[in-house]
Amino acid sequence: MKTARRRAREYAVQGIYEWQLNADRPASLIEKHLRENDYFPKADEALFREILFGVLNDASHLSRLLVPFYDRDAAEVSPVERAIMLMAAFELTAHPQTPCPVIINEAIEIAKTFGGTDGHKFVNGVLDKLAAEVRADEVQAIRTRRQGA
Repeated sequence: MKTARRRAREYAVQGIYEWQLNADRPASLIEKHLRENDYFPKADEALFREILFGVLNDASHLSRLLVPFYDRDAAEVSPVERAIMLMAAFELTAHPQTPCPVIINEAIEIAKTFGGTDGHKFVNGVLDKLAAEVRADEVQAIRTRRQGA
């Protein structure tokens, strides 16, 4: 059973993907298109809107945060995986109240659903490195707890 937050993230990823392929399409039209899905009412609408519009408004900055952690040329990253990582990068930087393992795990699960065969591994690697940079204190605290356990 998918949570409302998972559904919101999935719809946001679909919207970011659509925007990547149709950059001239207004965000409001993308949102309208996604709302037509029968299951959209089960999504956390506020989270969906915050992620979708947050990423679309700040995509170049979020991309600059991600690219240094790619193990390939940015042009070779699939638009699906890029959409997932943009979503997670937004949450890592804009939602400090959501633990970074939750954000990364959600991204991995969405990559398993929508991405290529091993796309979730790439997404995981990039986001782990990004989290260590943008949430260094939180990541260090998690590592310390794991070592002590």
